[in-house]
Amino acid sequence: MEKHYGFNDLMNIDIFAFLPVILPFMAAAFLLVFIAWIDLYRHRKTRDNLLIWTAVILFVSTIGPILYLVIGRKERDRL
Repeated sequence: MEKHYGFNDLMNIDIFAFLPVILPFMAAAFLLVFIAWIDLYRHRKTRDNLLIWTAVILFVSTIGPILYLVIGRKERDRL
């Protein structure tokens, strides 16, 4: 009796069965990116590291926008 699964078993998974679970997380991630971009765009004149924050928001998945909203917004308050 085999207890491990192979790639052929992964092909039989119904992705649409997981969609109701995954969709809220994807929507929250897109919403965070959108909010962070809007805030970055509105305050682009007062940001020192505009390109770095743009890259962090885009490429660091869900944690990037959270880092920007927690750390990046404090830069504006100092000025």
